[in-house]
Amino acid sequence: MAGHSAFKNIMHKKGRADAARAKMFAKLGREITVAAKMGSPDPGMNPRLRLAIQAARAENMPKDNIERAIKKAQGGDTEAYETIRYEGYAPGGVAVIAEALTDNRNRTGGAVRAAFTKFGGNLGSTGSVSHMFAHVGEITYKAGVGSAEKVLEAAIEAGADDVVSDEHGHVIICSFDSLGTVAGELEKALGEAESTKVVWKPSLSTQVDEDQARSIMKMIATLEDDDDVQAVFANFEVSDDVMRKLTAA
Repeated sequence: MAGHSAFKNIMHKKGRADAARAKMFAKLGREITVAAKMGSPDPGMNPRLRLAIQAARAENMPKDNIERAIKKAQGGDTEAYETIRYEGYAPGGVAVIAEALTDNRNRTGGAVRAAFTKFGGNLGSTGSVSHMFAHVGEITYKAGVGSAEKVLEAAIEAGADDVVSDEHGHVIICSFDSLGTVAGELEKALGEAESTKVVWKPSLSTQVDEDQARSIMKMIATLEDDDDVQAVFANFEVSDDVMRKLTAA
């Protein structure tokens, strides 16, 4: 079982309620503002903005919030944000990537380093673990959109590289550069996707035991709770038995 994706499902089921939702909307809004500031405020002309809006819609972010975030970029008084990728190891030799969007490199770097250290990890230099991942596009659809065969056929026609279908839904993988095109073609065939985003997909996974998995999950939760951290990726796997124990905890 893929550890991090399963962990994501657990966190959603446990539902970190309204405060977490507000924090998520703030992060999504920041990405929309930065994307709109770096390019055109028209998502049709700005691939990064288009992806940011799709991600916001997938999380049911209100339309007013999205429009406000775009207008903020046009105001000219926005903070100067920079994108930083932090890389390191969690317990058990698990590789971790944390992507941040920050207006204060020292603040964010200190918080990320503290999270790694607190849970027995080590923050490395940029490039220290990213070679263990592929930077790709990921498009997800709910299971009800159609059979595995139907989605596979649509994905092949759209130019995707891989499809994984199970009872939870369909995950379509494509190259980073072709994400916008593939997503557009899939929308024509299958309707609007549940999510469309760029991810770091592990090339190899590391099996961990229950104690290590618990520490890793706490570390990821701490990183994701930081206002500046936009996304976290890790290459760990746990057995179904361990995942059941962690889910019940």
